[in-house]
Amino acid sequence: MKKFFALMLALCLMLACGACVAEETAVEAKSEGVMTYAEYDAAAMDAEVVLECYVQATQSWWDNKITVYAADQEGAYFLYEMACSEEDAAKLVPGAKIKVTGYKGAWAGEIEVMEATFEFVEGGINYIAEAVDMTALLGTEELIAKQNQKAAFKGLTVEKIEYKNGEPGDDIYVTLGLNGASYSFCVERYLTAPDTEVYTTVGTLQAGDVVDVEAFVYWYEGPNPHITSIVKAAQ
Repeated sequence: MKKFFALMLALCLMLACGACVAEETAVEAKSEGVMTYAEYDAAAMDAEVVLECYVQATQSWWDNKITVYAADQEGAYFLYEMACSEEDAAKLVPGAKIKVTGYKGAWAGEIEVMEATFEFVEGGINYIAEAVDMTALLGTEELIAKQNQKAAFKGLTVEKIEYKNGEPGDDIYVTLGLNGASYSFCVERYLTAPDTEVYTTVGTLQAGDVVDVEAFVYWYEGPNPHITSIVKAAQ
């Protein structure tokens, strides 16, 4: 009898674990009238778009506007200067689900949602994307298809650290090398402010340091990932 109960308990635990995995990996269905990422990606420039997505990070709120890095389990979005009250800005925490209406646009190669408004969506999952290793995509045409996603880039060598306007307090332009090629990254002060660990860590780096980076795959006349984490690689 004890063996029977032990077997039943083990079976229940297996089923429970399986349910957890299924919940974590399931793609939440879009509501009626909401685009899939593929439909958004295929939409023409200036077309109206309606999205459901999850906040991953935000830039600083100002003048009743906020810029949001967002994602779902199919792709990612850059919501530029979305209309937002200061009260609602405080609720746009990572994982929060929102429904967004705006227009698809582009600036300097960055595909974004402009003139957007939003509403919070109650219930559903709380989704935060894991950084995907895209080191091998640097220098390839494949990287643009990953635009705005959270990426990891490993084993890059610091070539140059340059402060916008010449001194700390504004954006930092970071040039990193891999296999003889150079790539432009950015510490965006409205995303990772001068008082954040990311900003201060970059300020301590020197040419020749090897680093691992996590960043949103932003675009500005070519790839210009916005850094969210940077650490010296093990020597």
